[in-house]
Amino acid sequence: MSIRAAWLSFVGGCTQGDIAARLGVSPAKVHRLIAHAQKEGLIRFQIDGRPIECLELEEQISRAFGLSTCIIAPDLGASDPSMSIRAVATVAGPYLASVLSAPEVTGVGVGMGRTLKAAVGAMPRIHRPNLSVISISGSLMRKLSANPFDVVQQLAERTGGEGYFLPVPYFAESVEERDTFLGQRSVQDLLERARRSDVFVVGIGSIDNEGHLVQRGMINKADQDGLRRSRAVSDLMGRFVSLDGKPAPNPLEEVAVGLHYEEVRGSRVIALVGGESKAEATLAALRTGVITDLVADETLARALRDRMG
Repeated sequence: MSIRAAWLSFVGGCTQGDIAARLGVSPAKVHRLIAHAQKEGLIRFQIDGRPIECLELEEQISRAFGLSTCIIAPDLGASDPSMSIRAVATVAGPYLASVLSAPEVTGVGVGMGRTLKAAVGAMPRIHRPNLSVISISGSLMRKLSANPFDVVQQLAERTGGEGYFLPVPYFAESVEERDTFLGQRSVQDLLERARRSDVFVVGIGSIDNEGHLVQRGMINKADQDGLRRSRAVSDLMGRFVSLDGKPAPNPLEEVAVGLHYEEVRGSRVIALVGGESKAEATLAALRTGVITDLVADETLARALRDRMG
């Protein structure tokens, strides 16, 4: 009944009183039905086109980094980082659906992160039962608990495809533990499947206190201090990059479990990132030359432009 009420309201243009009479319920019930449909993500809005300022930023950033695609979501006028992520998700969801609907795409390698998770949540459902959705880095936390920002199952459900988790942590506790994980035949097979993906979709992480690595306890204070000493500003697929786009060697590199970004160079690599606080991390990742497509928000894009020099 929620779906019917939503159709009558948003497509049919009926008032809540009209819908109440048609469905034989009270107007208050209609309000609750529509609110339920919105909460469950059953109602989506699409606005064709973006402001000219965003189009100009897209052109500038694409030209600077040789991107195939750059999509900048309009500023929502709030300083809350969650609003930047929401803006990116709104444009990235339909874009991902379009990319993954292509019949030649049979495998997508996915990273993790808050923006990526939000984008998949905003993605329209498509029917791609032959699509493989594969983790490109460890799907677990360091203590082997589930990572809330892993999106394999969520994306598999959105596409009707088959999901493949990499059942190891993003960072192992030691080099010996990493070698043990990488020595497992099942892990080797999954990584090889990931390498063969037609498209890769990744997030870009920062190492500051607001970044998900710190927020989720994936790195501790000592790790963070070590990364800063190595001049790292960006986490790209579990490897760290300095502002000039060069590798930033540090002990965490030695315990990362998953594909290295150099292994996907030359493939289509779509990065989804939101929030001005990610400006340096995004600039560093773009300077590696690995990323081919970028979806970001206007506030971040302006900060990028100001730093590109």
